[in-house]
Amino acid sequence: MPLVSIRNVGKIYRSRKGDVAALEDINLDIEASQFVSLLGPSGCGKSTLLRCIAGLDQPTSGDIIVRDERVVEPPASLGMVFQRDVLLEWRTVLKNVLLPVEAQRLRVGDWADRARALLKLMGLSGFEERHPWELSGGMRQRVSICRALLLDPSLLLMDEPFGALDALTRDEMNLELQRVWMQHKKTVLFITHSISEAVFSADRVVVMSPHPGRILTAIDIELERPRTLAIRESALFLQYTRHLRQVFQDMGFLRGEPTRPGHEGATSDAA
Repeated sequence: MPLVSIRNVGKIYRSRKGDVAALEDINLDIEASQFVSLLGPSGCGKSTLLRCIAGLDQPTSGDIIVRDERVVEPPASLGMVFQRDVLLEWRTVLKNVLLPVEAQRLRVGDWADRARALLKLMGLSGFEERHPWELSGGMRQRVSICRALLLDPSLLLMDEPFGALDALTRDEMNLELQRVWMQHKKTVLFITHSISEAVFSADRVVVMSPHPGRILTAIDIELERPRTLAIRESALFLQYTRHLRQVFQDMGFLRGEPTRPGHEGATSDAA
């Protein structure tokens, strides 16, 4: 059985100005320990779908099943990372990571060693007593990932977590995320607008159509791990990105993208 099963899910936002269909007939299975990238144009309902899986919003129709239970509230063993790190500026790095423990009314002392171990895993040893305002953007997101992993969730939902970072820091964070994922083998659903990031990160890339969001296609990524940044220059990587770019062109996006002979597969983040 898949860890996450989404069946015939639709979501309609109702207002006085008229109903807006955000999602329609979404069907998707996510296997345990699988890394799935969710790719699609802005406004296609990616974040809405993520919120429904997280139990933060309810679909208008259909069912979402996580570990054989229908989602009506945030599932147990769930971690979530947002585009913004949402750290509390007045708390130290260590205390930010320990926040889920306090929210669950668990003994903070029982989890402090794990919090420090996660910070070490993410290259943040020595920053435990620093405050978020003393960190770079990439370091702040590492803290937010540590916080999401603290209670050892089986499912990790990531809503474009690196979208606000510069290109070099984003590359570094993708490498760090891969390293952590390979060590802990969490089930990950990762939203991104970047074709190359989706292919680099995932075992499977799922593409959503413009609103109302539907699952348009899904492709398995058969690239060996661990993946280095150099893999983005390989023929197979370029084949995947070329295919996905064509999917977006067929939807009416990327029409103005110039091509040069011999560079048809150059990766693009314009999706």
